[in-house]
Amino acid sequence: MEPQVSNEIKIIVKWSGKEFPIEDLTDQDTVAVLKHEICKKTQVKPPRQKLLNLKYKGKFATDEVRLGMMELKPNFKLMMVGSLEADIEEAASKPDDVGTVINDLDNDDDDKVPLENKEIYLAKINKRVREYKINELNPPREGKRLLVLDIDYTLFDHRSAAENGSELMRPYLHEFLTSAYQDYDIAIWSATSMKWIVEKMKLLGVSSHPDYKLVFMLDSEAMITVHCPIRGVIEVKPLGVIWGKYEQYSSKNTIMFDDLRRNFLMNPKSGLRIKPFAEAHLNRGKDKELLKLSKYLKDIAAHCPDFNELNHKKWESFKPKKRREATDE
Repeated sequence: MEPQVSNEIKIIVKWSGKEFPIEDLTDQDTVAVLKHEICKKTQVKPPRQKLLNLKYKGKFATDEVRLGMMELKPNFKLMMVGSLEADIEEAASKPDDVGTVINDLDNDDDDKVPLENKEIYLAKINKRVREYKINELNPPREGKRLLVLDIDYTLFDHRSAAENGSELMRPYLHEFLTSAYQDYDIAIWSATSMKWIVEKMKLLGVSSHPDYKLVFMLDSEAMITVHCPIRGVIEVKPLGVIWGKYEQYSSKNTIMFDDLRRNFLMNPKSGLRIKPFAEAHLNRGKDKELLKLSKYLKDIAAHCPDFNELNHKKWESFKPKKRREATDE
């Protein structure tokens, strides 16, 4: 079966007297994806959106209809009505990413869920490669592997209250990064704005530490929207954006840590789900996840020339010496 060719689509949403260009779409995306992108621009959540002139076969287009099926004209102007007030009330009453639900979409079988028409997302990744400007802090070093790190709940408990950032920092963070830097270029990728990332790295003392350096940082603008059959519309971190910009990195030498497995749904074999670090005031004295992961990074750097051969779900039981001895026998 030949890959499905996708073409970019631009839609202009008219709402509340303003126009919002929605450009990160292809003709293979669904109305559900369109609503997600509209929400990112207007903050009107999909259930509150009424798309007045988006029709398919004479009826209002439902979420599963693909944009290409409606033969929309270039720069199609879409009329929308929707209210923000109810969303504000809802958000104020129940935050959607508190500790009790941060893993609600993170099941052991996440990487077994096939992405619908996965080929269509290559166009979005290629667009990021062309247009997204990576915040490079230091040049990549020859021969180094790549470690990509999330921030919230991976390196930092961003929900708990504290007098200073060090109280919310994951234990052994600087020791972990110092050790990793010997074998890996270290990158940060957070699903938030670059301004926030820069401030958080300063707060944690990461951007100015003398024993290691970050190679670059990526923010939410480098992520893409995908439509997953089980989860619906979600944002993910496709490592292809990095691999398309830096030829020395690939699936052979890249590993990503994130507390949410869905973030590396496009590259499931390259991702390692780290145990979330929350309730720092209770867990500061007993969390040793980064110490254990330091050893794993050392072991695979020394004994595994191709990371595609690894199963990161079993990282805690990885024993390179025993595996090598068994091969010799």
